[in-house]
Parts: sequence; structure tokens; C-alpha cells
Amino acid sequence: MPCKNKNHLMLVLFFLVAAFYTKAQTVPFSGQVYSKDNNTSLSGASVQVKGSPVKTITDSLGVFKINAAKGAVLIISYVGYDNTEIKTNGNKDLKIQLNPANKSLQEVVVVGYGTVKKKDLTGSVASVNTKDFNSTPISDAGQAIEGKAAGVQVMSSGAPGSNVTFRIRGTGTINNADPLIVVDGVPTDAPLNNINPDDIASFDILKDASAGAIYGSRGANGVILITTKKGKNAKGQLSFNFFTGWQTAAKTVQMLNAAQFAVLNNEMLANGNQTINPAFAKPDTLGNGTNWLGALLRTAPMQKYTLSLSGGSDKYTYYLSGSYLDQQGIVITTRYKRYALQFNSEAKVLDWLKFGNNITFTADDKPSGSYDIRNTMASNPVQPVYNKDGSYSNVLGNPLWYGDITNQIGTAHINQNDTKGYNVLGNIYAEITLASGLKFKSTGGIQAQFWDSRSWAPVYNFQPNPQTQAYLSEQYNKSLTFLWDNYFTYDKTFRTDHHLTLMAGTSAQNNRYDYMNGNIVNFPSSITQQLNDGTGVANIGGDASEWALFSLMGRANYSYQDKYLLTATLRRDGSSRFGADNKYGVFPSASVAWRISKENFFKNIQVINDLKLRAGYGVTGNQNIGNYAFASSLNVAQINFNNNIVSMVYPLVLPNPNVQWEQVEQSNIGIDASLLHSRINISVDAYLKNSTKMLVPAVVPVTTGYSSTTVPSINAGNMQNKGIEITVNTHNLTGNLTWITDFNIAFNQNKITSLNSSTPLYVDNYGLNANFGIDAVGHPANEFYGFVTDGLFQSQAEVNKHAVQQAGTSKYNSTSPGDIRFKDLNNDGVINASDMTYIGNPNPQFIYGLGNSFSYKGFDLSIFLQGIYGNKIFNANNIYQESMNTGENQTVRTNQRWEGAGTSNYMPRAIYGDPNNNSRISTRYIENGSYLRIKNITLGYTFPKAILQHIKFSSLRIYASCNNVYTFTHYSGFDPEVGVNGVDYSVYPVTRTMSIGINLNL
Repeated sequence: MPCKNKNHLMLVLFFLVAAFYTKAQTVPFSGQVYSKDNNTSLSGASVQVKGSPVKTITDSLGVFKINAAKGAVLIISYVGYDNTEIKTNGNKDLKIQLNPANKSLQEVVVVGYGTVKKKDLTGSVASVNTKDFNSTPISDAGQAIEGKAAGVQVMSSGAPGSNVTFRIRGTGTINNADPLIVVDGVPTDAPLNNINPDDIASFDILKDASAGAIYGSRGANGVILITTKKGKNAKGQLSFNFFTGWQTAAKTVQMLNAAQFAVLNNEMLANGNQTINPAFAKPDTLGNGTNWLGALLRTAPMQKYTLSLSGGSDKYTYYLSGSYLDQQGIVITTRYKRYALQFNSEAKVLDWLKFGNNITFTADDKPSGSYDIRNTMASNPVQPVYNKDGSYSNVLGNPLWYGDITNQIGTAHINQNDTKGYNVLGNIYAEITLASGLKFKSTGGIQAQFWDSRSWAPVYNFQPNPQTQAYLSEQYNKSLTFLWDNYFTYDKTFRTDHHLTLMAGTSAQNNRYDYMNGNIVNFPSSITQQLNDGTGVANIGGDASEWALFSLMGRANYSYQDKYLLTATLRRDGSSRFGADNKYGVFPSASVAWRISKENFFKNIQVINDLKLRAGYGVTGNQNIGNYAFASSLNVAQINFNNNIVSMVYPLVLPNPNVQWEQVEQSNIGIDASLLHSRINISVDAYLKNSTKMLVPAVVPVTTGYSSTTVPSINAGNMQNKGIEITVNTHNLTGNLTWITDFNIAFNQNKITSLNSSTPLYVDNYGLNANFGIDAVGHPANEFYGFVTDGLFQSQAEVNKHAVQQAGTSKYNSTSPGDIRFKDLNNDGVINASDMTYIGNPNPQFIYGLGNSFSYKGFDLSIFLQGIYGNKIFNANNIYQESMNTGENQTVRTNQRWEGAGTSNYMPRAIYGDPNNNSRISTRYIENGSYLRIKNITLGYTFPKAILQHIKFSSLRIYASCNNVYTFTHYSGFDPEVGVNGVDYSVYPVTRTMSIGINLNL
């Protein structure tokens, strides 16, 4: 025991001496930190002793005090400035100046056929930080940028393998308004889900015409430029990214249970003077019954693996990656699997010559059964999914009692639909340095797409719609696109102050698409599922189409003293899609910028360290009008001629040899500012975008001999978009705890300014027996059109005082109390088509995104919000699911239906046949589509390098993430993200995904 106490005493004395010795070796140092560009003090700068945890920050005057050993090195850092190391030596009062870094302005942005530093941009270009592509669980690059770029609206579906829809600065045409997508310099129409997000190095969006005019006839709707990763002059690095997740429906619509359905069914039939189902005499005994939506939807797993290898030397660099994605859908039997291989390399074979390639190979498989969201909602909850023997149940009996929907779970499992794709996208190139600053580049590109689809339905006896004959349909598709670009680039600085970059070249591209299909019925066995095995009459078909494009292009970038900037582009396109007189189009643009912060009079303004004004104008085109719009369409038919069947060819569509490009003229002004030593960065753009020569259907009299319904398109429409975009980036906290905020918001107004005639154009009715979208002069695209509701009739006296809606002899066949009152807008005493009007705009007033990123030592947390405001949704599902006039199931909102005076003023009475046509297109189905979504929350931890070096890891990060966490909305459907036209009809529900992942570098 005494010995033990002695040991304790010696240990205490040792630490005391060590502490004293250490104290004796350090001395206090003080100093002040300044900005070198304007000599202002920097408050909050970090000062740390190198190799030691000892650190401090400067006060409001930039002053600091710290204890350090003589000869120690101090590391001084501050957001927006280059780090500086100072050796203490004998000087205890230090004066330290930091050089502005402004790294964001030094970032390189891809602009098409070249790159430019962000600080030198004169047009409106948005760059998405691709760091998120690796640090969060992303299966589709399109979904990853939702809410990340001002003025770029991204709409996605929950269906696995579905492609996103982009709208850049609003809808620019009533026709194809999709932007051009260019991957590694190759324009492509391949879906973005063919590209592994882990392979993407940059994602840039050309929004205005001054930036997009270099793509001429294809830049009208904006251009998305994607560059995949390249190798670096460094030793090889092996990287592994993995995540696994679980998907559920973010929200479901609540339908009536069995007991509630029976009550409603009885009431509907009684009000319609029909016989009530005896089996529903005691509704309470039926219980909850079957939740058909619950049976169709599931918790679905997904997983993604990416393994990549990159590296190189000063002569050769390479990047090779392979990835596998397996995403099961939340709808049973739906799934998406993708295999991707990326290989990029570059070899400098001579000092003046280098070769390279960027190649993407993908194969995907998208199986599904036959399912329908709307029919599943409508399925009778009294009917079970399975019979007692395990077979699928049938609808038996009166359809007024039990409905007429085939067992949706059975068809989803038994019917087979599958699409498989095989794709090659890439290029090979050679670059020659001809002289100092002068280079020539030749690029050969290819997009090869092969996909086949197959549908199989065996014989089954699902009432009331049995499959009496086995059916097989197959289609094979091939699309080959070739590209050859050749251009010179001259880059030179003259007399220090003048910098000039010139680009001139040609581009040639052509495509051929072929398909063959066939179908047949009557198979002797479900085991033999080939077209040759069918015994019925075979139907075969096939077709082909081609297009080609040849272009001359040029661009000039000039800057003087890095403060006066000019960009001018010109492109001349020749397209096979137009007749001989309109084959060529010229697309010019010009933009200028003035970096005011470089002026002498601005140097004393310390709060603003960079300020640039921009202005631009340009013309772009849209050639996505179909391949043969200038020619007549010929049909093949058979007729009886003198009792003989003969074949004939006849023209169907009147030709229009004068068809031209759709054209967009766009003006843009903008301002970029960097404040408080780059802690606040702001960009603001205002634009006016006029689409002219928009293609609209021609009016063709039947007296011409051509079809009056299948008509050619003529250039007779105009549309306008105008708006403002704001992007803000702030560094709120620095040091051990960092906090960065990214915010963007974009306002847009859309209006059609002219059409071929005063007659509006109806929008696709989605297979319903009604047109609820319309395009009309003076109104936004796709505006909803219908009747205006005005509450419910509460008494017969109210019915009698109102305009006639449906005359009849009784409450069973005429407008009655409990029916919807529709407004008589023209005051003629009758409710008819003349009382229809514009009832809702599906285009949002503004879209926005807000991201906050935090980091503390090894921990990182990101929270991203995204939303839209001011748009309307047409809930077309409720035309059926709140009609209360057939044997289909209804939503729980129908429990608030009218059952007597004063019981409801919005949900009408339940009555078979709906004599008042309460389900007509009206404001009843128009809902507020605004929403705010917690899009993603990710929490990660990066292990310290001191730990990793023992296991030979370069970096290791683990994370947990949740996508589509919660949506704040008043919309009653599955989700307010329903598509570009704002119509919700059997839309695949958006999913919420919980996942965990790992990022590992060796």
C-alpha cells in the first residue's frame, strides 16, 4: 500500500513538471489580420498553431492573441481568402494580410464547345453543385437538381426508372418544350436516368438565348450540359459508393372502408330509385373490408453500388467506373434495374497532339404488371383480394352493388409487361495544338439505343373482364445517331489588358429510327410464349424515320482589363425537317458584362468585393416538330373494287412546305455581387422570352379532299414568358462549426399571345370523355376550362329560382336539393357550354429552393427544402372517386356529402346516374397545388485521417438520409407533384425513401 501511494505521488509530480515545462516553452503572441485587396480588418478569421489543437479567432478589429512556442507556425484562414502560414520567430506583434480567393468566381463553367470561368460569364448560366450527387442517395441526376437552380422546374414521378421533366424559364411552346441535353458534347434525347449520377463532374444549365444560341435550332427551351468525370495527374484512386434504402408512399388517399361503402351505396341507389343490395342491409357488420391501395402499395427496397478507378500521369489520364442500381417500386411488380459502365480517358501522345474518349454503356430492365392507380382506388372494399382457396377473387353480381373493376392485384401479378434497353452514348476526339493559343478539335459522337418491349397476358377468368385468349405483343426498336464536330479555338492575351477567345467550326448529326412489332392471340399453353406459338391471326407492323442536321457556328469572347466583357455567337443550321425553302435558319446572340468592382472609383467600397452587370439578347429555335411536317402523310388502305380487294395509297394530311422553326427571342439583364469578402454571393436575372412562329394546327376544309381532323401544323402562334430569378449563397458561420445557406427563387408569367384563329386549342384529355385543359390567346398555356360552382342547392325553392341546369319530372332525373349550383355566367337562364370559363392556371407563380449545410469536425448535416407556389391542380381522379353515382369506391371526403338541408355546401348528394351532371368539369376539381417540401435531410460522419491512415483508406464517410421527408400542402391527392400540365389522373405516387450509405476512397 505505501508503494502504491508512492507511485501515485510520482505520477502526479511528473504531470506537474511536464505542465510547467510546456508552459515555459510557450509565449503569448498577438497580431491583426487584414484583407490585402482593401486593407480592412477581418473579424472572425481563424488562427491555429500548426500541428496543435490550439486555436483562436480574431475579434471585431481583426485582433487575436494566442500562446505558441517560439518558431511555431500559425495557420490563418478566412472564408473567401487563401490560407496563409506565418512563422512566429521573435516577432510577437504580427501584421498578417490575406489574399482574396473567391474560389466560386474561379470555377470553370461549361458553355458548349468550350468552357469559361464563372467570373467571365456574360449570359445566364446555372451550375449545380455535383458534390451532392455523391454525398446523398441519388438514383437519377434529374431528381438531384430539383429546386437547386433558379428558373429550372423539375417534375418527377415515383415510378422506378421514370424520367424527369424539365421546364426552363416556363413553358416555351404548346409543343415539345423539353430542353436540349448534351452529355460530354453529344446532344442526346436519351433519358437522364441512363447516366449514373456518381459519374457526373459538372451540371450546367444555359438558360438565356445569349448562352444557348450556340446550339441554334435546338436551344429554344434551354440547354443542359453534363460533363462526366475525368482522370487526374495523380496516383490511382479506387472509390466505392454504396447506399441501400426503403421506399414508401409519401402519402396515400383514404378510401371508404366496407361499412362506409355499403352505407353510401345504399343511399346512392335509394336516391336514384334503384334496388338496394340486400347484402348491405346491415353495413356495420361488414367491418373495414379490403384496403385495395394498401394491397397494391408496399415498402420497396432499393440499392446502388458504384466502383470507380481514376488516375494518370502527365501523358495519360483515365476514369473507369461500373455501377448497379436495383430499385423496386412501391407498386407491386414494378421494378427498375440499371447496369452502367463509364470509361473516359485522354492520352497526350505528342506535345501538340492528344486523343481522348468519353463512353457510357448502360443496360436497363423495367418490368411491371398491369396495374392502374385509379382503378385500384375504385375497387370495391367489400370484395376480398383472395378467395378462401387462395385464388384471386372476382366481381360477381350486380355492378351497381359491387362495381365492375377487375381484381387489380391479380392483373398486376399475372399480366407481364417488360421493357429492356441497351444504350451507348459517347465520343472519341483528337485535339491538335497548331500554334500558340490555336487549337483544333475533331469529335466523333454516337448515341445507339436498342430497346424492346413485351406484353403477355395468359387466359384467366377475372370477372367482369376475363381474359379469354392468351395475348402476346412484342416490339423491337433501334435508334442510331451519329455526330461529327470540328472546330478551331484561338485563345490569346494581348498587351496584358486584352483577352480574346475565338471559336469557329461545323457540326453534323443524323439519326435513323426503326421499329418492328407484332402481336397474336390463342396460345395452346402458357409455357410457350413466342409469337410463333400463337394460333390466331398475327398482326405485324414496322416503320422507320430519319433526320439530319448540319451547322456552321462561331463564338467570340473578349475582355478588357477583366472588367469589360463581350460574347457574341452565330449559328446557321440546316435541317431535314423543313422544306427546301425553309431548310436553313440563322441564330445570333450577343451579351456584354461590366465588372464595376474593377473600376478605380469602386475600390473604396469595402463591403462589396465583386460586382458585375450583364445584359444579353439572342435568338434560338425549336426543331422538335416531327420529321416530315413539310410533306403529306400517305396512308395505305384496302378497298373493294369490282368485287376485288385492292390496295391503295392516298394522301391523308395536307402538306405544308412553308413550315419553319419555332423561334424564341430572349432578352436578359443580370447582376452578380459578392459581399463581405465573399460571405454573401447574389445573382439576379430578369428576362423577357418571346416564342414566335409557334406551330399550331391548321384549319383544313373537307372540300380539299384531305382530312379535317388530322391536319398539318403552321407557324401561327406566339407565346411570352417573363420573369425574375434570384440566387443567394451565404457563409453564415466559419471555423469548427460551419453553416452555408443556398437559396433560389424564380418568378415567371406565361401567356399565349396569338394562335391560328380565335378558337382555343384543347389539351390532351388523358383518355377521359372531357376536355379540361385549353390553350387560348391572352391566357397561360394549359389553363383549365370548365364550369364555376356556387355551393349546393339546399331546397327546391333555390332550384326553382336558379337558371335551369337539368330539367326533369322528379328528383331522380332533374336538378334537385343537394346538387351543385353552377354559375350562370352569361345570365341567359340556362346552364350550358356558354357558361364555361377559365378556372385555373397549372403554371406556378414562383418556384424556390432552400438548402442549409452544417459541418462540425467530422460531422455534416444538410437540410434541403423545395417548393412551388400559385399553381392549380386538376384532380381528375375525383371525377370518379367523388362522383357517388356508380358502384365504385369513393374517397372518405364523401362522408361529408349532402344528406339534407344544411348538412353540406360543397359535397353533393349521392345519386345513381348523376342527373344534374355534378361530375362535369368544374372548379369542384380545381385544388391549390402550392407546396413546401422537406426534400432531403442527410446526416454524415467523415472519419479522421489519423484513424484511416492505419487501414490505408484515403477517406471514409458514412451517412443516413431521408428523401421527401414531409410535404406541407393543402392538396387532397397523393402528392402535388403531378406533372407539367397539372393534371392528376392515375399518377404513380411520389415515394419517401430512408437510406444509409458509405463513401470510401482508397
